[in-house]
Amino acid sequence: MTPQETVERALELSKADDCVVIVDEGSTANLRFAGNTLTTNGVSRSSRLTVISVTGQGVGVVSRSAVRPDQLADIVTAADLASHEAPPSEDARALVPGSRSSDWDRPAEPTSIGVFRSFAPALGEVFAEAESAGRKMYGFAEHLLTTTFTGSSTGLRVRHDQPTGRFELNAKSPDMSRSAWAGVATRDFTDVDLTALNATLARRLDWAKRRVDLPPGRYETVIPPSSVADLMIYLYWSAGARDAADGRTVFSREGGGTRVGESLTSTPVRLYSDPAASGVECAPFVVAHASAREQSVFDNGLPLTSTDWIRDGTLTSLIQTRHSAELTGLPATPQIDNLIMSGPGGGRTLEEMVAATERGLLLTCLWYIREVDPQSLLLTGLTRDGVYLVEHGEIVGEVNNFRFNESPVDLLGRMTEIGAEQQTLPREWNDYFTRAIMPAIRIPDFNMSTVSQAN
Repeated sequence: MTPQETVERALELSKADDCVVIVDEGSTANLRFAGNTLTTNGVSRSSRLTVISVTGQGVGVVSRSAVRPDQLADIVTAADLASHEAPPSEDARALVPGSRSSDWDRPAEPTSIGVFRSFAPALGEVFAEAESAGRKMYGFAEHLLTTTFTGSSTGLRVRHDQPTGRFELNAKSPDMSRSAWAGVATRDFTDVDLTALNATLARRLDWAKRRVDLPPGRYETVIPPSSVADLMIYLYWSAGARDAADGRTVFSREGGGTRVGESLTSTPVRLYSDPAASGVECAPFVVAHASAREQSVFDNGLPLTSTDWIRDGTLTSLIQTRHSAELTGLPATPQIDNLIMSGPGGGRTLEEMVAATERGLLLTCLWYIREVDPQSLLLTGLTRDGVYLVEHGEIVGEVNNFRFNESPVDLLGRMTEIGAEQQTLPREWNDYFTRAIMPAIRIPDFNMSTVSQAN
């Protein structure tokens, strides 16, 4: 049974007032390597069915993997029964009116190990060069292709094919005392510049041959796009309108309501999402397998368009369902699966920003990021795989790792420079979020609160 046939059959079987059926057909290809040697490779397939039944205002959701045709009726019946027994859902709304994707009938096409056809030989050349130079390479390459089919009793029939690729490369010195990381996001691995990544890691390992111990404190810090992505993604995840309206977050207005319309920074920064943005394209409609504070099953299929979260430094939108939009009096602006940050035009490259630094730090990686205080969005975490001292525009050595304490909202207000944006891969969050375009930024007083013993 094809995914489209599964959707149609499940809708026919449902006896509920309304029904939404989502089928996710997924496939994954991966390469893993250690010590300049390929260790494993493989391909896997997955299938997930979600049936959302609505009876009155009650909702029943049943989700299962690898469903056989003979199991379909039982799953739909279970969802229908759950909807009869459920209390009224506060987010209950009329389902999104029917529309049909022009490619609805096209088969779901899986990825394969062939996605690495040109990438793998180039990776082998990097291994050989690293071996001769006394470096060891560790990491993985992964490509996922997920096709989502969403249908409903209102006639909705929409689909989206989402390719997701990520490549992480960690270089280590022979004695394992020095380490550097680089990663990229890609849709198909044809645009991964392995030569440039290898050169970057070699240069960082050379910088680390000299060790400089620094005390905790506030340092002028240049933060590259990958680490900016880790910080801004957390800001984005924390931008739920419902929590803000309830007074729970940094985006809550004192005295009630949200801070939408308030200036967060005098810098004309823009933070936005756009399903059609080149290189980070994502689903142009809502896909919600379950309701939560920031998503609603009743919004499935709702069209998504470019949305400014921050425009010209002002908080413009928060993540909204149709339900929370009614509560806050703001437009419905659902979450979108990419994030883009830009500043004024003509921003400098990371290398140019480092060259313009009299004395400061280049912070290449953040990890183990955790929230300390939601009211200020204070985060803590550790540095990893390379913090470097810059003097008179030159890297003069690697410094010890730190624990940091910073709020990405506060950082927006303290930035003294925004570089040119580029597609990047977050280090901490790339298991969950890979589609990001970010600039490097300069912070005059980044808070390295304590020295970390992590290597």
